[in-house]
Amino acid sequence: MKAAAKRSMKPRETFEEEYRAALSNYARHGGEAALDRAYELGRRAIAEKKTLMEIASLHHQALHGMLADAGETARCKELVAAAADFLAEILSPFEMAQRGVQDAIAALRQFNETLEEEIKRIAYGVHDEAGQILVAVHLALADLARELPERQKEQVGRIEELLQQVEGQLRRYSHELRPTVLDDLGWIPAIRFLAEGVSKRAHLAIRVKTTIAGRLPGAVETALYRIVQEVLTNAAKHAKASQVWIRISRKKSRLCCSIEDDGVGFDIQAVQSDWRRRGLGLIGMQERLNAIGGTLSIDSAPGQGTRLIIQLPTEVSNANPRRTR
Repeated sequence: MKAAAKRSMKPRETFEEEYRAALSNYARHGGEAALDRAYELGRRAIAEKKTLMEIASLHHQALHGMLADAGETARCKELVAAAADFLAEILSPFEMAQRGVQDAIAALRQFNETLEEEIKRIAYGVHDEAGQILVAVHLALADLARELPERQKEQVGRIEELLQQVEGQLRRYSHELRPTVLDDLGWIPAIRFLAEGVSKRAHLAIRVKTTIAGRLPGAVETALYRIVQEVLTNAAKHAKASQVWIRISRKKSRLCCSIEDDGVGFDIQAVQSDWRRRGLGLIGMQERLNAIGGTLSIDSAPGQGTRLIIQLPTEVSNANPRRTR
């Protein structure tokens, strides 16, 4: 019993130790069982978040030691061939995971495109259809006012003023849901338009500075617009900021968009570790960037404001900018 207990308490081999032992065993004996072990090692590598570079380095070191002990040229060739088969089996879970990620990104991209089409349909419906109804109401009130005494005409006039306010609000909501400037002129003019609207409503100074121009692919422009929209909404509602700076530039091989405010800031680790506090905003921003190959980093602390940095590789931002209208 004590011997069994000691065996059960034996510490598990490290990944590196198990890798060397499994590779050596396959090189000596071969067999499907050894390859199955290689596959399981690949799954363990993913679970332990090993990188491909770490595995390649470990493989090189293990093979180098085996070749140094082999001596004979013929045996060295056998070892190299066996090691190649072993490495291929180790990497097969990574390939499967990569395919899964690609499928998920494709599905996410399709979902975002469908969502944007629906938003566009609603925005144009609010602008065009509701606008037409309001015009009809204005005409009906004008006809009614002609036959009313002066005092009632004044009341109708006040009703028309209220309707004009409703019309203005609907037009603003329509433009922010899906601004036509985004489709017609691109994401930078759309962001300037958005910043102007948020600035007026929230009494928040927003400055947009860019050193680049030109269009990006439609999906990229939409994603960037939505992320900036979410960040500005958060700054206006929660950050208690007085100023926001949006800076857009190209640094080496990446397009960079930073959004910084002078608000109350927050504890990043506390928010990211608590899914209830992360909400849909932060998750949505990250998912939109994942779909276009971008990254998001956040720098914030209580009382020190917040800075978000969005980065996109050049091959994404320089892709065919043709849009579907």
